[in-house]
Amino acid sequence: MQNNFFCKNQYLSLYERPSFKSKVSSQILYGEKFKILAKKKDWIKIKTSFDNYVGYIKKKSFSKKFFPTHKINVLKANIFNFPKNSTKYKLKKFLPFASKIEILKKYKNFIMFEKNRWILLKDIKKNNYREKNFIKIFKMFINCKYKWGGKTYDGIDCSALLQIFFQFNNKFVPRDTKDQVKFFNKKKRFAIKKHIIFWKGHVAICISKNLLIHAYGPKKKVLIMNINKTVNEIRQNANLEVITKA
Repeated sequence: MQNNFFCKNQYLSLYERPSFKSKVSSQILYGEKFKILAKKKDWIKIKTSFDNYVGYIKKKSFSKKFFPTHKINVLKANIFNFPKNSTKYKLKKFLPFASKIEILKKYKNFIMFEKNRWILLKDIKKNNYREKNFIKIFKMFINCKYKWGGKTYDGIDCSALLQIFFQFNNKFVPRDTKDQVKFFNKKKRFAIKKHIIFWKGHVAICISKNLLIHAYGPKKKVLIMNINKTVNEIRQNANLEVITKA
């Protein structure tokens, strides 16, 4: 059961246990690779290839043969059932940022990634493309709702907001805050390191001398806040002090 598989859904929630009543610990994106560790009725225990995260997903459509060449470069890429930018052909479905796709066909300013499923050419980049401007990526998620375990436009948590920048750039960073603290303490050459602030169970990224961005549970969304006010607010409301400015 150790063969590689690829997610062929927009995204799937990864549960701690094989039950919808269990907590969502993370999500896997379209085109993300994983290994099946075990099967339990309608549930599959998997390990993601990007960050070695383990959890359960409900049985869905997966693929063994998949050769991703590009990735989604916008917060959410509209999916069309015909290569024409019209409301008539626009489905109420999206591919999340950092999803991996395989180009099957091109037509004008569209590409087909599945049979009768098209997205705009401007919404993708080649897999080896790297975005150095982390602020640009984080700002895409402004006003997205806070969602524990989330990694997409539909909801994201604080550690995923940090991780998704690296995932897009094909670089490993752990999924959870506690592991991210250890990871960055060992790293010396990450330019973003000096911009990160950790608390126990929370992380934010400084985007200037006075401002930070984070997926903030009490405000229920991703937003930009004053650094000093945020530190004071978390100290007063959660009784937490800054662990490290990585």
